[in-house]
Amino acid sequence: MLDLGRTFLQSVERSPHALAIIDGDRRLTYADWYGIIQRTAAGLQDTGLARGDHLLVVLQNRFEMATLHWACQFLGVIVTPLNWRAKPEEIDYCATDAQAKAIVFEAASAEAVADSPVAQALPRIAVGGVAGGTIAFERLQERAPEVPILEANSDDYSLMLYTSGTTGKPKGVPRRHRHERAAALAHVAQNLYGRGERTLGVMPLYHTMGVRSLLAMAMVDGLFVCVPKFDSGYAVRCIEQERLSCLYLVPTLYHDMLSWHAANGGDLSSVTKLGFAGAPMHDALLKRLNETIKPQLFVNHYGSSEVYTFSIDQDATKKPGSAGRAGINTRLRVVKLNATSPDDLAAVGEEGQIIADLAGDEAFEAYLNRPDANAKSIRDGWYFTGDTGYFDQDGDLFVSGRVDDMIISGGENISPVDIESVLSLHPAVDEVAVAGLKDERWGQRVVAFVKCKTETDAEALDAHCKNSDLLNFKRPREYVFVREIPKSPVGKILRRKLVAGEYEPATPAVEQQAS
Repeated sequence: MLDLGRTFLQSVERSPHALAIIDGDRRLTYADWYGIIQRTAAGLQDTGLARGDHLLVVLQNRFEMATLHWACQFLGVIVTPLNWRAKPEEIDYCATDAQAKAIVFEAASAEAVADSPVAQALPRIAVGGVAGGTIAFERLQERAPEVPILEANSDDYSLMLYTSGTTGKPKGVPRRHRHERAAALAHVAQNLYGRGERTLGVMPLYHTMGVRSLLAMAMVDGLFVCVPKFDSGYAVRCIEQERLSCLYLVPTLYHDMLSWHAANGGDLSSVTKLGFAGAPMHDALLKRLNETIKPQLFVNHYGSSEVYTFSIDQDATKKPGSAGRAGINTRLRVVKLNATSPDDLAAVGEEGQIIADLAGDEAFEAYLNRPDANAKSIRDGWYFTGDTGYFDQDGDLFVSGRVDDMIISGGENISPVDIESVLSLHPAVDEVAVAGLKDERWGQRVVAFVKCKTETDAEALDAHCKNSDLLNFKRPREYVFVREIPKSPVGKILRRKLVAGEYEPATPAVEQQAS
């Protein structure tokens, strides 16, 4: 199998004059970008980085971030990106865990890097003229290599992503070139990308969705438009001005973009392919997106950093909530919630834990330096995702939530996602998240946290649930009206914050009991 450096070369050779990347006023063809990438790889080499070393990168989605990602693929260095909002202690932990040989930062991350003792002991590559570095990014490009740098092979590690670490220390997920290339090829195939697609590079390049968009565009000689920090108006203008053809975003960003578009307008007609991942998309947002953009293809992609694709549904509106069937490189099972063996299968329609075969081409092998996490998640060659779900009678997978998010009320297992989908269809509801709060009688009671777009109350929402097909025992027993639903930087609902009371009540604060 080709490594990723040679994969990029394929596009340079096929379409040297095709536009490859845009960042503000910077517009580069594949041939021009390749020259910069090669010089950057030579500069990293001169800084002391060699094949197998980790380069810690704390940048937003900008030209330099994408360039460094590709330079590492040619040099055989393991690009190790962190959230640009990372705190000093997170940088300390990850730099130590990965034994990073250098760090790259910009203005947005400069203070955290300055306050990180481990980072201060490393070579520090400064982007955008920011102070505090030992070398400027531009200095990396002073020397063109005498012969093209092609140091990596398909078995070398390409990338290490860190999981969000919402329940503890983040876990490093090392992925080889062949894992990454297989995942990118699958992404192209599963989204039916053609030659010359154009996408919005807004999902962060420290997240698997952002990396997949970057690699997939190179595979089809396509265009990656950098968006350093999501802004709905800027995103709509990019789509309109650059005639972008495909989007791959988390539901939260679609929600925000549609809200901006409804108020301000904009031409979205160039977009023919939509994909989403990272979190379930509720029925109301599915309908709004489909009606506004009218895509030819609407893909629900379910996956993770560890195993890029679990399943896909290429017609997301046909059976709302369905995550479809296993991806082209994957085998899936649903096992009983308390299963310790991959052979302890749940029945059709029975909610259990979703697991994936680690023999798949996209699958990682193990977490870095985390035997505890490996013991919990890897059993007999299968990856236990920690997600709950079930197969329906047609063989389609439904993802119902996280094992840790499951609400157990009066001895019944209740998934938040089903309830959220029903409530999302109420015309007054903008966003909703459901969690279980401690209850002396029931163990946990079902509570809906609601962000409204128009005025409503608990009685109206409860009547809506009663008139739906939601089973009575799943109905929320309490409604809490909030200003915002707390989310991670990539749009995942942070239920633990709701349970802990870390939210701002709507004004006037309304917390009402359902009958």
